[in-house]
Amino acid sequence: MPPLRTALLQSSGRVGSVDDNLAALDQAAARAAAAGARLLVCPELFLTGYAIGDTVPALAQAADGPAAREVAGICERHGLAVHYGYPERAGDAVFNAAQLIGPDGTPLANYRKTHLFGGFEEKWFTPGELPVVQAELDGVRIGLLICYDVEFPENVRAHALAGTELLLVPTALMHPFPFVAEAVVPVRAFESQLYIAYANRVGKEGEFDFTGLSCLAGPDGTALARAGDGDELLVADADPGLLAASRAANPYLRDRLPALYGSLV
Repeated sequence: MPPLRTALLQSSGRVGSVDDNLAALDQAAARAAAAGARLLVCPELFLTGYAIGDTVPALAQAADGPAAREVAGICERHGLAVHYGYPERAGDAVFNAAQLIGPDGTPLANYRKTHLFGGFEEKWFTPGELPVVQAELDGVRIGLLICYDVEFPENVRAHALAGTELLLVPTALMHPFPFVAEAVVPVRAFESQLYIAYANRVGKEGEFDFTGLSCLAGPDGTALARAGDGDELLVADADPGLLAASRAANPYLRDRLPALYGSLV
């Protein structure tokens, strides 16, 4: 199976403007496709911006709403899958969500963030309840988490045990936590033997100052591609063949002793 060329968009777009962010996504998708990517991963809440305060309810859309249809058109136009963060409205509830739409415009998976971070998220969002959401893209099993979720080893290990090969993590990592991008994410990839695409926001939005440092982390615990602190489009390969070899050589998953871990729950 050939590697899945993956692009990570590190950008904050324009806070509060869905139209501007869709236009930026279209441009990034064109660049990613030109680089041979089959998948483009965008940051947390990319569709609206993160620091949207009390406009969350007004900006939230259904998973199959107008913005999703626009993203589907972008996917079809450029022939690649897009994974983007957005505030999802479902009845009276609003979720911090991320949706994966395939190269033909078909929705593949939608995930709702389970571990909300800080007062802003806790005020406006309902926590999701599904810990493992997956999809298939070009024969690669894709898993979805959002930002703070990846900082819990249980979440990533659950994905590894469910067969996830490439874990997509749109994020809004802010100062003073750059060590999460620099150290925690590569360690998660190593200890659970999978790839992690970690796509962050940059710059200041209201009270938040985002770190950048997006990366594609490999099962060897290294960053195969790493961004700085500005707008950037990273492109790197997630190779299922190398992952299979790494899993065969690394004993973590097969040496687990689940009978000893009852105290964890």
